[in-house]
Amino acid sequence: MNKAKTIFKIYQKMFAALGPQQWWPGETPFEIIIGAILTQNTNWSNVEKAIRNLRTAGKLSPEGIHELSVTELAQLIRPSGFFNVKARRVKTFINWLFSRYGGNLSGMFNQDLQILRDELLSVKGIGPETADSILLYAGNLPTFVVDAYTHRIFSRHGFVSEESTYDEMKSFFEENLPKDVKLYNEYHALLVNIGKMFCRPKKSL
Repeated sequence: MNKAKTIFKIYQKMFAALGPQQWWPGETPFEIIIGAILTQNTNWSNVEKAIRNLRTAGKLSPEGIHELSVTELAQLIRPSGFFNVKARRVKTFINWLFSRYGGNLSGMFNQDLQILRDELLSVKGIGPETADSILLYAGNLPTFVVDAYTHRIFSRHGFVSEESTYDEMKSFFEENLPKDVKLYNEYHALLVNIGKMFCRPKKSL
């Protein structure tokens, strides 16, 4: 069996065992973007509390966050942890969104995928995983998201080396899978679930 068929068969087996994951949780594309930024270095339950605070305050929109000071934003997202750092990251993204796309998410997501990905990566505080999460889950654009679970599972099974970079891992999946948003979405979400349940980090001696 060739590599592409093997990679797809792994997906089919995971999907058959676990079913659809319904990722990314969020009522709107903007909420998904904020969640993708806030989830760095914390668990999702804390992100949900921060997003709830923003919604309750009527600030869960580009315009709402744009008019907040960094200090005001930090207090609202306090449950997400590292709230001062994350407030600056969110504000940096929002300021970029307004300066580049007039605060319009539809205009942003209508940009060429590779150009938009490069632009997002130029925004301070947005790394490859966050950028690809925004593009895939909020923008419904075909870009594969790689995380620690993905790397751990596929390196342990000998598909890639442990030294593989993010972009090498991303290319590995995109070159061996159909370019399909729903497939990329489910594949990544299933890997996260499998990673949490079965593929734990090795304990150091």
